[in-house]
Amino acid sequence: MNINEQITASEVRLVGDNIPEQGVYPLSKALQMADQLELDLVEISAKADPPVCKIIDYQKYLYQQKKKAKEMKSNASKVVVKELRFGPNTDEHDFQFKLKHAQEFLQEGSKVKATIFFRGRSIMFKDQGEKQLLRFAVELENYGRAENMPVLEGKRMTMMIAPNKKK
Repeated sequence: MNINEQITASEVRLVGDNIPEQGVYPLSKALQMADQLELDLVEISAKADPPVCKIIDYQKYLYQQKKKAKEMKSNASKVVVKELRFGPNTDEHDFQFKLKHAQEFLQEGSKVKATIFFRGRSIMFKDQGEKQLLRFAVELENYGRAENMPVLEGKRMTMMIAPNKKK
């Protein structure tokens, strides 16, 4: 964005609230008008013919842009991932305990990453681990949906579950 003397066009189209008459002006006249108002001539659209300019306080404009960007960033939702780990031979009570925690995490809007760790020879039971993860996803159907099928990565099998959209 060019300001004041950085503008190279010979004629500019002036728009804005603080000018008497909007229209096409020679660059020198537009700069003179901005100088009288003790403001800056800022090029809004350089690709237009002639380029569109506005007479504003440039520092104030930059400040407002930063403020808007900061506000947008603070309003953006941050995705939190909670991980639950268990083994392929986890008994029913522990499974229900993890399930209850997963329900709470999904209700508060966090994603849940369910991980089954295979230690030693337990890797032979990977089908059992997959069944357990699929059961986990089915039990959580009312709270969230599975983003992917169980994936085996080395000695662990993972599955992501995202919360349902709130209405």
